[in-house]
Amino acid sequence: MNKLDMTGRSAIVTGGASGIGLAIVQRLAASGANVAIWDMNEVTLAAAAKTVSGVKVHTVKVDVTKPDQVEAAFASSVQAFGRIDAMVNSAGVAGKNATMADYPQDEWVRVFDINVHGVFYCCQQAARHMAPNGYGRIVNIASVAGKEGNPNASAYSASKAAVIGLTKSLGKELAKNGVTVNCVTPAAVKTAIFDQVEQYHIDFMLSKIPMGRFGLVEEIAAMVSWLCTEDCSFSTGATFDLSGGRATY
Repeated sequence: MNKLDMTGRSAIVTGGASGIGLAIVQRLAASGANVAIWDMNEVTLAAAAKTVSGVKVHTVKVDVTKPDQVEAAFASSVQAFGRIDAMVNSAGVAGKNATMADYPQDEWVRVFDINVHGVFYCCQQAARHMAPNGYGRIVNIASVAGKEGNPNASAYSASKAAVIGLTKSLGKELAKNGVTVNCVTPAAVKTAIFDQVEQYHIDFMLSKIPMGRFGLVEEIAAMVSWLCTEDCSFSTGATFDLSGGRATY
């Protein structure tokens, strides 16, 4: 594992108690960053905190679909560390697999509430805090599905496309404030989110990856963590692929 330098920095990771989010928490901590872990599950939050040592760890139970909770969580994390230098928006859901004609409308709303509105609320708090400080790193977890669209996953695909668009807009808005805003677009990564997905859809996603395997959470964490460092100083509003060769543009 290459050493990244986040010494003296503080970061928030939403959905940080499991899967990709937890791997990012661990990589940021290994790079010297203090980490605030945001999640909805108090049990997994406590377990996640125990996997990190040598830095300050702050845990917050928060529902990112509730703007008042996001605002309170951000204030709590600032109080814990003094300032926030990086924010990684990893909380998300896959949603149900169904054709658009049969897609449940309430499920469509749920997916967008978490995957898009939650990212917006978190980015809004981060932008308000980081811009006056003249420094910050925001990284949003999108998906290759947001670029290409997956059949029988219209809500997920559309929500991740929205995250890409949000990232590009905010990156331009903050370009002169010392704050970079980027997103990553992984192909399928085998985590607990697979429990939400039908097997035929998992098989489809694997068939589209030229490397013939799913991504590893550690691979996602490596790129995300670099995007949180000072070295990432001239990339903003950008989309970084982690697709095993699937992405075509």
